[in-house]
Amino acid sequence: MKPQDTPLVTGYALACVVLFILLSITGFQIEAIVRAGFIPARFGQDLILPPGAMVPFALTPLSSAFLHGGVVHIAFNMVVLLFIGRQLEAPLGAKAMAVLLLAGAYGGAFAQYLADPGSAVPMIGASGAISALIAVFALIFSRTRAPAIGPIPSHWVRALWLAAAWIAVQLLIGFAGGGGFGAVAIWAHVGGFLAGLLLARPLLRWRFGAR
Repeated sequence: MKPQDTPLVTGYALACVVLFILLSITGFQIEAIVRAGFIPARFGQDLILPPGAMVPFALTPLSSAFLHGGVVHIAFNMVVLLFIGRQLEAPLGAKAMAVLLLAGAYGGAFAQYLADPGSAVPMIGASGAISALIAVFALIFSRTRAPAIGPIPSHWVRALWLAAAWIAVQLLIGFAGGGGFGAVAIWAHVGGFLAGLLLARPLLRWRFGAR
């Protein structure tokens, strides 16, 4: 990472932790989750919510990525974010990381909406954004190479294998939770991961001129 680059991942993690502490201390955590969490049912129909200021629906995929439901939730997310994010930010830079985190947050929200568009349960957490980083991390640092399959080039085969493995892991997590997927937003993980896979090569070409 260049000296003039802002440590974006560290700043994002710090913002999540500070917000979590402030909301916990003031007792506004539940209200913030309802007002700023991503609720699929808010799209295309009226959803009864408490009166008062509320984050516009189009911005809730971003605002929800700063909110967490408990100590374990935020601790796990921040450990993964800092471990993987800092290793990626060094070569990619802050701008590329910002694109990845934003795409992961919106990709995760979009996938969650497609999975259950009528859900009134707020989706929160940085998992979608982090999943995008995990995808790029896996593509860059994995030593496994996949052979081409017919007209499909090897890098696409590798990306497809990674996507299939990630989706399988998320489905197992969902079933391990009792067969229901409400507690863990597994489709947000899937959507964020796919967003990262799609952006990985363009970002690498932009940053290093790689083909």
